Amino acid sequence: MRFEFATANRIIFGPGAIQQIGKITAEFGRRALVMTGWPVDQTTEVFNALSAHGVTASYVPVSGEPTTESISQGVERARIDQCDVLIGFGGGSAVDSAKAVAALLANGGEPLDYLEVIGKGKPLTKPSAPCIAIPTTAGTGAEVTRNAVLASREHKVKVSLRSPTMLPRVALVDPQLTLSLPAAVTASTGMDALAQLIEPFVSIKANPITDAFCREGMQLAARSLRQAYEHGDDPNAREDMALASLLGGLALANSGLGAVHGFAGPIGGLFPAPHGAVCARLLPPVMAINVLALRERQPESMALRRYDEVARILTANPAATAQDGVIWVQELCEALHIPLLSAYGMNAQSLPDLVEKSAVASSMQANPLKLTIEEMHEMLVQAL
Repeated sequence: MRFEFATANRIIFGPGAIQQIGKITAEFGRRALVMTGWPVDQTTEVFNALSAHGVTASYVPVSGEPTTESISQGVERARIDQCDVLIGFGGGSAVDSAKAVAALLANGGEPLDYLEVIGKGKPLTKPSAPCIAIPTTAGTGAEVTRNAVLASREHKVKVSLRSPTMLPRVALVDPQLTLSLPAAVTASTGMDALAQLIEPFVSIKANPITDAFCREGMQLAARSLRQAYEHGDDPNAREDMALASLLGGLALANSGLGAVHGFAGPIGGLFPAPHGAVCARLLPPVMAINVLALRERQPESMALRRYDEVARILTANPAATAQDGVIWVQELCEALHIPLLSAYGMNAQSLPDLVEKSAVASSMQANPLKLTIEEMHEMLVQAL
């Protein structure tokens, strides 16, 4: 058995954790670039806390998912303002933006110099500028991952900027920041969190440390995702989901993902589809077809037993099988009103190109087995 485990230098979790932002930032620098999807009038508390601790802050709005262009612009702004610390405050897009800018601020060059698949794939050799990650959604786990997902409009795909040096110095997770999330965002980000607990658990790179995170996280999501969706002001449900998201981030950063996320990058590059909603709709068919393929080609695989365990955790039924788990996830998608992928413009003509691009995606390589072209095509058909 061989594995590696790495995460943010420091994780602070709990209601009210955001109150520590001024003191923590001042430990790393005096000029901060705050990258956030929140309107500036809703971040007053953060800026006041920074100022009270002698930190001058610049504001960069993050609208939509980060692109190679937006990251280059962010780096330029950080250099002009002589920023020495990055803060990602918001959903996965804001956190990934801050991590990417921190990496390029230290290493120089453009995103395509370092991007996998579509770029030169050069290593990021210098440690990133200090980065503090503050998630305000419960889904991506980006506060503890070593990559940033960037869209390239030129290549019409989303790929990762990736390096262990991109792990944030501090992950500041305050569940209270998620209390105002709209129901639809709660649903899509929560399903992303669930996918990021299931996929690492059945991944070919699963290890005992991440297994523990996945088991705990799946229990949390199973009991609280629907509750957080239906009763967004429930602090206990919000805390469960914030922790589930964090645990998923810890797991995926060290055990990889699978076909759900292998598809999600190419789909997000071609269609205006929210990442979480894509993952949610793909999760049931990916689970079902993976199980079928394993039974046919690798009946002794540990992953088959793990899919049974996933089902037992999700359903709280000690006699549940993998098929019960698929049904449970499918029913959850319906309860959360997750749209079909056709709602974003995908159709049968899109599928060959998506299959081709997804087959080489990094996440696809950790799927519990290598899928055939026909199996990947069927997964997409069932999600349309």
